[in-house]
Amino acid sequence: MAEDSIDELLRWIVSIDRRVILMDYLKEHTMAKASDIAHGTSRSTQNISRALKEFEDMGLIECLTPEKTTWKRYILTAKGKQLMQNWEVNTSGLF
Repeated sequence: MAEDSIDELLRWIVSIDRRVILMDYLKEHTMAKASDIAHGTSRSTQNISRALKEFEDMGLIECLTPEKTTWKRYILTAKGKQLMQNWEVNTSGLF
């Protein structure tokens, strides 16, 4: 899915709530940590960690602390930033 279009990636994100939560968090924060996101939402740290892994696998975020097993920190990649630019515009009528 590395070469997916922005529209396909947006549909992939909105198909699962945890992904929407992560996108909304990344819209407001430059760095993400699963425990911080989980603390502010009704999701478990494991649920948010799964979303982070999914985003990392899609090339949307990268881990700044890959040597750690917990408390990992993530930032948007260039692909993730491009997607973010389209996120608010394309999802404004969905929620």
